[in-house]
Amino acid sequence: MPPMSRPTPLDRAATRRELTQAPLDVLIIGGGIVGAGLARDAALRGLRVGLVEQYDFAFGTSSRSTRLLHGGLRYLAQGRIGLVRQASIEKRVIHAIAPHLALPLGFIFPTYRGRPWAPWARWKLRIGVRMYDWLCGGRNLGRSCGLTAEQVLALLPGARSEGLTGGVRYYDGLTQDARLVIDTLRSAAGAGALLMNYCRFRDTEFVGGLWCCRVEDRLSSTAATGLPDSSAPAEVFHLRARVVVNAAGPWGDRVGPTSVRLRLTKGVHLVIDRQRLAIPEAVVMTQGRRILFAIPWGQRVILGTTDTDYHGRVEDVRTEPADVREVLGVVNGLFPRAELTEADVISTWAGLRPLVANANGGPSDISRAHEIRSPRPGWWDVTGGKLTTYRLMAEQTLDRIEAALGRPVSACRTATTPLLDPEETAGVSGIIPPALSRAVVEHYCRREWAVHLDDVMLRRTGWHYYEPRAERIAERVTAWMGDVLGWNDAVRTGEMERYLGRGAAFCTAGGREVQSQR
Repeated sequence: MPPMSRPTPLDRAATRRELTQAPLDVLIIGGGIVGAGLARDAALRGLRVGLVEQYDFAFGTSSRSTRLLHGGLRYLAQGRIGLVRQASIEKRVIHAIAPHLALPLGFIFPTYRGRPWAPWARWKLRIGVRMYDWLCGGRNLGRSCGLTAEQVLALLPGARSEGLTGGVRYYDGLTQDARLVIDTLRSAAGAGALLMNYCRFRDTEFVGGLWCCRVEDRLSSTAATGLPDSSAPAEVFHLRARVVVNAAGPWGDRVGPTSVRLRLTKGVHLVIDRQRLAIPEAVVMTQGRRILFAIPWGQRVILGTTDTDYHGRVEDVRTEPADVREVLGVVNGLFPRAELTEADVISTWAGLRPLVANANGGPSDISRAHEIRSPRPGWWDVTGGKLTTYRLMAEQTLDRIEAALGRPVSACRTATTPLLDPEETAGVSGIIPPALSRAVVEHYCRREWAVHLDDVMLRRTGWHYYEPRAERIAERVTAWMGDVLGWNDAVRTGEMERYLGRGAAFCTAGGREVQSQR
């Protein structure tokens, strides 16, 4: 918990005062995993840093990923060895600094002969997984090995046996992406970073060596307690900063004097009960050269992902019925006896990958490497990358920013400093959603910037995706949040309607997908 002299997450008014009372060294736009990593690194270097996010923290890509910490075996097949090595090292770093959010997980990759949908040869994969371990410095999260056809069927008794030649097992890590963002922000706040969600960057101009930015508090609080007052109009206030970093993810090409050019691709994930697909470890499935996963998640299994170009409004990305059929078709192809249907889907999510624009190749061919650019003095764009490499992206960006500011480049501490102490995460942060209780809900409101019901249900806990009767849980959470945040009956009703997606688009193909109203 940050010292009492600093604003608490519940005290937005105090945070606003601190943001505006003196120029910031660094202002970060975007509260996803990249922005969170930047804020933590900057604060640990002693910089005066602020961060604003137009929606909730982790609202976009950073709560809608496949939840893997991985080097990317398929990137190795594409010859992107440098990217694989970076990510392989970084997944071990995250395991060291946030062990509660980095679970080592085995991946079983079956191989087949004469299947157009399974062109991955076993001998190539055996070489590949050995290289995979080597690129981790010989210290992967587990030791890779080859598997015979008999061993694959022993591990996956429901797998298709026709043409099965064997397979491989390799290791990556499972995380909870939104929790990684929130815990990174908690660490940043503890080091002095000033953070505001529901605070939209509007525009800026460069005057006298400073970026003068207009931002809009979308929760404009007028109460003396600093609690958000949803009836008040949004208030615009001004920030000054020596450096502005655009880390807005899929919104990054529309922020200020940016140089960002994006190619957005959509990924869809489904959640089913583990009894319907009783896998002991993660399973790699193929669709041509593409890879999809079945990932055990407590009592559930995550299925995904798709990879298709997206040209719609960023806020409107959703799971379509065709997406559900595509993913289930791939799973049923490998596990024909499962006979999964849309009725088995508990929940879904859809997200966008903000890839560096490249008109050549299909969506799965576009590099996941990141770019750091400064199109104007004091303005930095951080684009692309992967969840796994967020910490490295922040380190490289801050090194360049400090050099540009004429400061000695500080030693980066983010690879060795734990995100949080174990007592700060016990019972409130993990890969599996916590047990339902009033105490954890109060924690999210008082310590983790939760101001709407969907903040808790979707991002702080994942109850929405995990629990088949999530609406009943939401009713109890609404009552508890209302007590903490001072909601009247009308606000409580409105929060349930917002969560249920009334007036917003959501998946109707056999799985809940709530999309917050704007």
